[in-house]
Amino acid sequence: MKNQLKSLASLSVLAFTFACGSQQPADAQNPPRSTAGFAPANLTGLAQATFAGGCFWAQEEAFEQIKGVKQVVSGYAGGTKANPTYEQVADQNTGHTETVQIYYDPKTISYQELTNIFFTASHDPTQLNRQGPDTGPEYRSAAFYRTPEEKQILEATIAKVNASKEYDGKIVTQVMPFQKFWPAEDYHQGYYRLHPENPYIANVSAHKVEHVQKLFPKDLKNPL
Repeated sequence: MKNQLKSLASLSVLAFTFACGSQQPADAQNPPRSTAGFAPANLTGLAQATFAGGCFWAQEEAFEQIKGVKQVVSGYAGGTKANPTYEQVADQNTGHTETVQIYYDPKTISYQELTNIFFTASHDPTQLNRQGPDTGPEYRSAAFYRTPEEKQILEATIAKVNASKEYDGKIVTQVMPFQKFWPAEDYHQGYYRLHPENPYIANVSAHKVEHVQKLFPKDLKNPL
């Protein structure tokens, strides 16, 4: 894992040129936002997990591929401003970080399993206020718990991964109580699948998704 994650941090100049969110559609000056919040219409039997691991495009796609996950929504959390826009978050004055909200069936996949994927495959939790070519507090790693049990799982997983020496450094992920998740603009939802030709998707996001596929093949909806 170390070698692959290190390679993500040393991608070509092209990857650094196209940062997450830099390729906005022509109507991004007044982007639409779903009032339904993109959540599944029927939440019966579903649980929620909320993680921030850098650009939400890759995180959304990575978790969408996991069995038991019904929906993943890109958005913002961890800050103070209500209903923030992408531009406001990027200006670094809202306190929010790019986040994904995962709606999943706990009978098929557990919070512990999702946590394992988050800390060991979907991003590098040892990078402080950055993720690869994306820098700033809006790309910081964070995990938001809803119950004391979830907090315990997060803290125990961090301790286990640190002890395993899986990474060269220690995990810096913020473990925070969940307060509010704000869905991102419509054009961010499903961006990975809608824009495979985007240089950022091809050079940065794809590596993160492939890393999850490689390390958790048995958890995929469609095994490779």
